[in-house]
Amino acid sequence: MSAKSDLMKYAGSLQQVAYVRPITYTEGRSSNLKAFDVKNGKISFRVLADKCLDVSEFSYGGININFLSKPGLQGRGHYDTNGAEAQRSIMCGLFFTAGLEHIGGPCNVKGVDYPMHGRIRTTPAEHLSSDAFWVGDEYHLKISGEMREAMLFGENLVLRRSIETVYGTKSFTLTDEFENESFRDEPLMLLYHFNLGWPFLNENTKFYIPTTKITPRNYDAEGHEDRYNVMEAPKDNEPEYVFLHDVKSTSNGDSEAIAVNPDLKLGVKISWNKKYLPHFMEWKSIASGDYVVGLEPANSLVHGRSWYEEHGNLHTIAPFAKEKNVLTFEILDGEAEIEKSVSEFKNKF
Repeated sequence: MSAKSDLMKYAGSLQQVAYVRPITYTEGRSSNLKAFDVKNGKISFRVLADKCLDVSEFSYGGININFLSKPGLQGRGHYDTNGAEAQRSIMCGLFFTAGLEHIGGPCNVKGVDYPMHGRIRTTPAEHLSSDAFWVGDEYHLKISGEMREAMLFGENLVLRRSIETVYGTKSFTLTDEFENESFRDEPLMLLYHFNLGWPFLNENTKFYIPTTKITPRNYDAEGHEDRYNVMEAPKDNEPEYVFLHDVKSTSNGDSEAIAVNPDLKLGVKISWNKKYLPHFMEWKSIASGDYVVGLEPANSLVHGRSWYEEHGNLHTIAPFAKEKNVLTFEILDGEAEIEKSVSEFKNKF
């Protein structure tokens, strides 16, 4: 008897425990926002069809993992790519994609405006697909689509993305392929902005980052480097801290970061390849109402397009060349899983 047939003895429809469904929000700022609702056992999350197939809400066993900023869940607005006004639309969620022509604060380079963290995060997906299917004895849930960042007489960058999870696991895999469909070398700046929030994030949450060097982004972060790996209780009106980490990797380039909440006996692990995402930023805000830690693999520093124009070494992609990134997000449930993952982390790095 196969695992598939054994499982289906108990569940005539696997939608009891695992499904992917297209949905549309109907009120407030999120009105008409299209998304996919995904359930895989204890994992529940939403993938935003109208916002780069980024993941907004994510919970495990009913416990919220992600951070949602004060503007709340919302669709695309006129201020999304209007300089610093983007802070009114960056709702964060579990992760959002920063890029592709720029990451970091808004800037103007050679007469061209680049909004905060770029434009791709608010780009709706085309060629959408969602499916639930068996591969042998594994039941897969998959969402895919394509986003294009393009301009008349300008760039023509395509992002083809899939998000996939397997029933019985506590993780999803994000697979991105980028292609330059223009006829010139094009800058490709990219940052995966993973955001952890309460109740998973509290003053007892700890972080494991394979760092060899920590550089504060600015004076607000200076003097706080020694507490990069712990969270604190909320503090009214405290400025954000951003740390630039030089991280270790295995011989094949694999790297990871782990966050652990010992009170909940829950952890999360984010994995990526440093060959393709050589930079890592940590965004830590203990400010009351803006209580969040961001773990951010990237191919560029968060200083942004203007800094690279001045200092050089801007990453580019050749005409019709492709680049690929694979990242995983995994839940660690219970002391045994956490201890095992932390022990493996310390042995690897």
